[in-house]
Amino acid sequence: MKQDKVVVLDFGGQYKELIARTVRQLGVYSEILPGNTTAEKLREISPVAIILTGGPHSVYEQSSPKMDENVLKLGIPVLGICYGMQLVCYTLGGRVEPATTGEYGTVTIHRTTDSMLFDGIGDSAVLMSHSDRVTELPEGFTVTSSTADCPIASAEDVEKNIYVVQFHPEVNRTKQGKKLISNFLFKVAHARKGYSLTKVIKEQTELVKKQVGDHKVILGLSGGVDSSVVATMLERIIPGQVVCIFVDHGLMRKDEGDSIEKAFLNKNLTFVRVNAEQRFLKALEGVTDPEQKRKIIGAEFVKVFEEESGKFGDCFLAQGTIYPDVIESGANNSAVIKSHHNVGGLPKETRFLGIVEPLRGLFKDEVRKLGRILNMPDYLVNRQPFPGPGLAVRCLGEITKDKLDILREVDYIFNSELNAHKVKSDQSFAVLTPIRTVGVMGDYRTYDYVVALRAVKTNDFMTCEAQEIPYNVLRIVTSRIVNEVKGVSRVVFDITGKPPATIEWE
Repeated sequence: MKQDKVVVLDFGGQYKELIARTVRQLGVYSEILPGNTTAEKLREISPVAIILTGGPHSVYEQSSPKMDENVLKLGIPVLGICYGMQLVCYTLGGRVEPATTGEYGTVTIHRTTDSMLFDGIGDSAVLMSHSDRVTELPEGFTVTSSTADCPIASAEDVEKNIYVVQFHPEVNRTKQGKKLISNFLFKVAHARKGYSLTKVIKEQTELVKKQVGDHKVILGLSGGVDSSVVATMLERIIPGQVVCIFVDHGLMRKDEGDSIEKAFLNKNLTFVRVNAEQRFLKALEGVTDPEQKRKIIGAEFVKVFEEESGKFGDCFLAQGTIYPDVIESGANNSAVIKSHHNVGGLPKETRFLGIVEPLRGLFKDEVRKLGRILNMPDYLVNRQPFPGPGLAVRCLGEITKDKLDILREVDYIFNSELNAHKVKSDQSFAVLTPIRTVGVMGDYRTYDYVVALRAVKTNDFMTCEAQEIPYNVLRIVTSRIVNEVKGVSRVVFDITGKPPATIEWE
């Protein structure tokens, strides 16, 4: 039986992935397509429902994203969210105007009439983020909820199967948002559950075996969640045919290279560890610009990988590409957010027979769940995000072996104490700054480095807040660092959110 599918039409909304992930978490397959996808294309895809995302534009502006109005005539249930609501109403002849009072943050919606979309949901807290609002509904629509500053917070045309909400049901701050999306999927669209990661494993097993046959598959294993899950998955699908090349560039955290080797050395695959620390350090000599560091490390990695992979015969290349990489790189005609090196296929001149990407359709949270299904070790499945250039972008200024060793020790102490005191954060790390300050050790004056500690909490890594850490834990961490790590005289704690900062310092 063909599984039901929901299409999320993207109009530049920052939460598009959250919408698609929520749908999948509810057991229905989803995919994201550009907002201008035609009705003809959607008819071919035949989704059971269509969801329109939010976006930063005003629908009445000439340059704002528009939709094919025939999409609303397909008879497929539609849910418009924020900009999606305004676009639906505007397209069908309603009126959208600047609001006299914008709504940003958590507000309470009040139900105004019964609605299948709100079945089991009463007045509740929702996240609003809009400066425009619908002031006149298209013919046939009924208001279903309002707020103190927004008379039309949601509406519907039951006959046309079109439902619209001004708030964001996909975010945690909308308390019953998942329930609302569930109502839309199962009570409005009558979708059938059929999507699961066990099914994904079965499908990929068949696809990979058919694609690669008896050939070897080479994977650049970084030790990150994505590449580790790919390695584990392929080792089970095609045992003995996988070659994992781990390029140890000397920019990993303390003992990390050894733990990666330990995790994969006794598997039914070929594990190759290339100790290339000196090669990378030489290439980085005298370089201080962060973007230049990234380019040098990326280029050097490719050279090392090509040299090692060239020792094997005809083979396929495996990559840990995941769905957000595909979306952000502009695949399927989506807007390009940032290019990913692992999206776009093989170059014309390559010795590889093809690309194997078993995670290409999965979100990050699904990749971690897949790792748990495959019984992978927790330290790999729950590994915190770690930049490709490694500690090179956490060691500000010129990179040297001594500075990296200092940073490794500081980072180890910080995370060890957080674990010991059961302080949880979504990402925590240390940064070695190029700043030196005066200190005193015993009776002696010192002039050593300042290190910064950073811990954040986030659901999606698009935004974050600083993780609160008890002062006594910070005091213990600081005491250990200045006493145990030679070369550090001062410790600071970064409490800046994203925005305005980014999570990493470089």
